[in-house]
Amino acid sequence: MTMERPERGWRGTPDIWLDAAYDFLVEGGVDAVKVMPLAERLGLSRTSFYWHYADREALLAGLVDRWRSRNTVNLVARCESPAATISEALLNLFDCWYDSQLFDSRLEFAMRTWSLTDPAVAAAMAEADAIRVAAITGLFRRFGYGTTEADTRARTLYLTQVGYIALRSDEDLQVRMDRVQPYVLTFCGVAPSEAEVAAFRRRHGA
Repeated sequence: MTMERPERGWRGTPDIWLDAAYDFLVEGGVDAVKVMPLAERLGLSRTSFYWHYADREALLAGLVDRWRSRNTVNLVARCESPAATISEALLNLFDCWYDSQLFDSRLEFAMRTWSLTDPAVAAAMAEADAIRVAAITGLFRRFGYGTTEADTRARTLYLTQVGYIALRSDEDLQVRMDRVQPYVLTFCGVAPSEAEVAAFRRRHGA
């Protein structure tokens, strides 16, 4: 029988509980995100949780907000980053696939899995997909691609990355770097310059 510890002392913070919930989500899926196991991992009482969140649903809503603010907001920002060429613009977007602080693929996989069983999360995912595709389409439109071509290229690029995430592809960094130039050429029809590729490699420590 689990004994509840007396309610006294430090109760954690909202972010600490959310960070723990994130760990549980990416490790075991949404069904693993439960108050008592979180409390045990944090070394806090179960009742401490309720000082910060009304209930488990409020915590899950916090995870959805974190996912939106990290993955969708950052992807849109990278699409809108200044670039002199279409290839440089795509490399700005590619930063998301190489920097988990910009785009968290583990969280994305967990959210997509969650969306299969939760209609509200499925709706949030559909909204995010639409926003992201629109941002990538806008990137292509900025460099003179026609409406239909821009949309098609955006979907090709985005759905390729979704496929990588769904398959949980784990490739060596050097292999991924070797594919950067061919991928840019494939997605936009223009090869990046050596200087653009070199700058990208420096950004990601390759």
